[in-house]
Amino acid sequence: MSAVSDVELLVSIAAGDRRAFEAFYRRHASWLTLRLRYRCPDGSLVDDVVQETFLAIWSGSARFRDEQASADVAGWLWRIGSRRLIDALRAHGARQRLARMLTLGRWREEPSAEQELLLGIEHGDLGGALARLSPELRAVLQATVLDGLTTREAAVLLEIPVGTVKTRAMRARRQLRQELA
Repeated sequence: MSAVSDVELLVSIAAGDRRAFEAFYRRHASWLTLRLRYRCPDGSLVDDVVQETFLAIWSGSARFRDEQASADVAGWLWRIGSRRLIDALRAHGARQRLARMLTLGRWREEPSAEQELLLGIEHGDLGGALARLSPELRAVLQATVLDGLTTREAAVLLEIPVGTVKTRAMRARRQLRQELA
């Protein structure tokens, strides 16, 4: 397959020819790897990027178009690889920043909004008002507000009609408003 042009190999790859893909890979993988390593010292990251680049070609997400036939295949391949490297470096940087933040324990300094809400529900005025609701009204609020279910989903869960869910939710909100005002 050494006499076959890159464009012919890419056409065969698009048709699912595994031998053409292997030939294309052997022809271009080493120079792409070397060139990407000039941009990134992390050899394992570069190897992953090269693999993803050729996987994109094999899967068809990166296609060499017919109007590009006069264009340089190596340049096209370089653009794919370099863009994937940039994406990988950005993701890698974000993971490192997150790891540093977690290591510093910043996330432990302040409770999350969800934690504050749950503490307020358990121990605050709202917790007492919820405890004073009837079990039927509390179950509807639990399903629709805290669990985030729609009225239809709550009706299925609680095994009651949709209209009953709406009525109980309205009554529960009214009672909470009166108690918290």
